[in-house]
Amino acid sequence: MKKLILILISTVQVLILLGQDFNNFPVTTQKPPLHAKHWLAITGKPLAATAGAMIFAKGGNAIDASCAMLAATCTMWDVLSWGGETQALIFNPKTKKVIAINALGVAPTGATVDFFKSKKLKYPPQYGPLAAITPGTPGGLMVMLAEYGTMSLKEVLSPALQMAEGYPIEAQAANSIEREKDRIKAWPYSKKVFLTHLGQEREAPNAGEIFKQQDLYNMLQKLIDTEQLALKKGKSRKESIYAAYDRFYKGDIAKEFVRGCKEQGGLITLQDLEKWKVKIEEPLSTNYRGIEVYKLQQWSQGPVMLQALNMLENFDLKSMGYNSSNYIHSLYQTMNLAFADRDFYYGDPAFPPTEPMQGLLSKDYAKERIKLINPAKNDEDIIAGNPYPFEGKVNPFLNLINKTESDTYNPDLKETYQKDFTAGTTSIEAADEEGWVVSVTPSGGWIPACIAGNTGIGMSQRMQSFVLDEKENPFNVVEPGKQPRVTLTPTLALKDGKPFLSFAKQAGDEQDQLLLQFFLNIVEFDMTVQEACEAPSFITNQMYSSFGDHIKQAGQLILNNQIPAWTRKDLINMGYKLSFKDRTSGPINAIFFDTKNGSLWGGSSNHGEDYGIGW
Repeated sequence: MKKLILILISTVQVLILLGQDFNNFPVTTQKPPLHAKHWLAITGKPLAATAGAMIFAKGGNAIDASCAMLAATCTMWDVLSWGGETQALIFNPKTKKVIAINALGVAPTGATVDFFKSKKLKYPPQYGPLAAITPGTPGGLMVMLAEYGTMSLKEVLSPALQMAEGYPIEAQAANSIEREKDRIKAWPYSKKVFLTHLGQEREAPNAGEIFKQQDLYNMLQKLIDTEQLALKKGKSRKESIYAAYDRFYKGDIAKEFVRGCKEQGGLITLQDLEKWKVKIEEPLSTNYRGIEVYKLQQWSQGPVMLQALNMLENFDLKSMGYNSSNYIHSLYQTMNLAFADRDFYYGDPAFPPTEPMQGLLSKDYAKERIKLINPAKNDEDIIAGNPYPFEGKVNPFLNLINKTESDTYNPDLKETYQKDFTAGTTSIEAADEEGWVVSVTPSGGWIPACIAGNTGIGMSQRMQSFVLDEKENPFNVVEPGKQPRVTLTPTLALKDGKPFLSFAKQAGDEQDQLLLQFFLNIVEFDMTVQEACEAPSFITNQMYSSFGDHIKQAGQLILNNQIPAWTRKDLINMGYKLSFKDRTSGPINAIFFDTKNGSLWGGSSNHGEDYGIGW
């Protein structure tokens, strides 16, 4: 009898590890799910989530709260700042449509292939003024607020303004400043802001120290003053916010930003700021088993998840078993096919050549691509496909698609690759009882940021995501006025025309592959939103990093430490190069819409400082 009991216990343990019928076993998450009826505010820092909650408590909608959280995270240097870029998807309950916000800056005047090659660079630099594209976040915030919010800029910026006056800095940001202090010292305005104990052993602020940013405070106050003056003159709420927008991009703020940028060797001109505009766009989407999934256009990596879903729809994923070797292999190969297309075909749709998105998102193209998958072995030689016939055209770039020497795995570059590959950002999720839903992945201007003059604004480092050689990607070659193809990728999903999921995550190139697994955790394996956020994921490095030297680590597979020995053995036999981490899921922030009960579920991964508040 004792042997039988032991066998039964062992069988249950095996089933739990394999993830069979996940919901039949009680799962205790490290963080509790958030439950709310009226609103939810989730983002990368507890204080920023509180800023969103403050706006909701004053009667604001999800747009107002998102803008407050965005302003707060930028002020806290939560791996981004005011000079970065903002990308968002918004569900409008009045029109029942999903809207895309493109507030990504552009390459400035003089940012040409010849310019960077003259400096003996293979890619635009990672750091400093020459890494900067035009700032997009201030414009993105003000456009979202003006077009879809309900509150004034003064109300929404109030938490950030208080923080700029002085807030207790968190250890993550303070320690990042200390690590990067040697680079920061090269930029006088950054040194003035960040190194509060210059000349001492620790020159960065200490955790909990009141961190003051007077120049940033002055800049935010100018935006508020401009709006309030316009209101006093009888302008509408919307017109008044756009008056502040104009002051940032055309007025004295713009002039000081450009002066400070050029003084330190940057290229951004006043005309670059004046010409740049936020774009309100149609998102791209696909239908996966009755669920409409929306992503940003091909100037982001977002469509790669849509491509992967089109391919995965042809598999019976649930029967494979959660995180079985067959499941991991099938997803890994599918994602690599999609990422190979991302690496070669994605770019700014406002510039020629035109990206073949109709072909790339064709269900027939997806079926053709998965024919390349070897069910028993990893393929390290995957390259971009040919989507042009699926939109009735001839591919003009077939001669450029080749495997290169840099595609191979190099263990000596593993650490460098990981640092660049997981370059951080933050994410913002918000929803309200009226039906507004917002998913944002802002970034840029992270520590160590080069601050532009006396504005308090850290400049973006997104120029590095361009390439200089069309052989790598003919659609993403740097050019003045052009947007780089970025990794930033919020997601919205609708079911029966109603919000189903809103989700996003930080960490560079990792974003869409982990968002894909999160989505499948819920749709295929019936996990709750918090379970899906914490569930052990895996990570493929078999795509080009969008940062630094744009290297690839073909065959590299990062597994969660929970993956059992027999699964690891299967994957090694399939040709994978394995490494392991304790936590591999995020940080993901997400909202699940419980239409049955009329409530909201909030989820946030169990590492990082991501945090949510609901009511």
